[in-house]
Amino acid sequence: MQETSDFQSPHASSLYQRLSARTARTCVIGLGYAGLPLAVELGRAGFAVLGVDIDRRKCEVLGSGESDVEDVPGSAVATLVETGRFRAVTEILPTDHLDTITICVPTPLRKTRDPDLSYIVSATETVKAHLRPGMLVVLESTTYPGTTQEIVQSILEESGLQAGTDFFLAFSPERVDPGNKTWHTRNVPKVVGGLTADCTELAATLYRAAIDRVVTVSSPRTAEMVKLLENTFRAINIGLVNEMALMCDRIGIDVWEVIGAAATKPFGFMPFHPGPGLGGHCIPVDPVYLSWKARQMGLEARFIELAAEVNGAMPHYVVEKIGDALNEHGKAIKGASILVMGVAYKPGVSDVRESPALDVMALLRKKGAYLTYHDPLVPHISSERWTGGLQMDSIPVNCDVVAAADCVVVLTDHQGIDYQELAASARLVVDTRNAVKMKAPHIFTLGAPNPNA
Repeated sequence: MQETSDFQSPHASSLYQRLSARTARTCVIGLGYAGLPLAVELGRAGFAVLGVDIDRRKCEVLGSGESDVEDVPGSAVATLVETGRFRAVTEILPTDHLDTITICVPTPLRKTRDPDLSYIVSATETVKAHLRPGMLVVLESTTYPGTTQEIVQSILEESGLQAGTDFFLAFSPERVDPGNKTWHTRNVPKVVGGLTADCTELAATLYRAAIDRVVTVSSPRTAEMVKLLENTFRAINIGLVNEMALMCDRIGIDVWEVIGAAATKPFGFMPFHPGPGLGGHCIPVDPVYLSWKARQMGLEARFIELAAEVNGAMPHYVVEKIGDALNEHGKAIKGASILVMGVAYKPGVSDVRESPALDVMALLRKKGAYLTYHDPLVPHISSERWTGGLQMDSIPVNCDVVAAADCVVVLTDHQGIDYQELAASARLVVDTRNAVKMKAPHIFTLGAPNPNA
């Protein structure tokens, strides 16, 4: 345990004692897939947590002891609400007297593919209105290196208080993987980089109370780059394996067999798998933040741009694969009835943000296909969520429904579906996830040879 005399700022010692005793009053702004799990873990650690979100309905749901985030059970929220350790509100009041505020708001892209930091700016303005000496502010929203200091620090110091002396500032990237049953907020190591040594230690002390392991780095910029490296690494390797799938298809090799055999090497190889494209809240977006920052410095992020180009083209390749498969059976895409299996961006989640399945569906509809879909976790798709322009509902599937479709396309391989039985009933299957795992004349697999060649 650190000695309070080791701190440079007189405000730091007092906050450190409250954090260590877990009497500090904490706040999380943004109660989505990253903010709510953090708020729950802080509450479980003994802190009183104020959750802030502009969505009034969300606050009402949480206030009633329920959860609208898949990875957070309602029982966990209910316990914290009942014991008074968690409140969800739409705004901070002057009487709240907070000691720490963590910002977990979205960082999307603009239509121009530039970073949209409007949520961070808005949240920081809110923090500034309630900033007081001795407060710790941590940004968790994924962003480009420099945001914490260039945006958050600049806005907060308009209050007249100085970061690192009067208040404390750090960045700690969220590392949430929605739907992951093994790794969650509590047991994923937390990276923390503060503006000063005091800032780093105070932020680390907050997180150590709620998270199993904290890893400190030298600065907010370093911590910001950590998250971008993690997700850019994934995006580039997915781009590589998608390009391998295209090559294997053309050469007449099964890329899934290649990956399986390569993965037996106990060193120097990490298996990634091809698919219809990138989706979700991080992988398609975060590398663009890094690429944008590189351009501001006169650098060209060639790997990132190339991977984005390959991954972005995958929905078109999938539609081409569907067209070829239908042609083999004397059909065209136009007028074909196509049953899509899975529209979420990955298995085990209900999130359709940036889902490549929706891109594939939009391309198919544009070509004149009649679409239906089944997804056990996504009962509805609103017309606003995809460029197809239709509201759609998931349909129940059985052997008759499958057999009636001209083509069944597996775009998201949720568990709990018997894909072999599905393939046995279908006239034609295009499998983009290797979910069926069998060979037959009517099964066309992404990255594998034409079964009738």
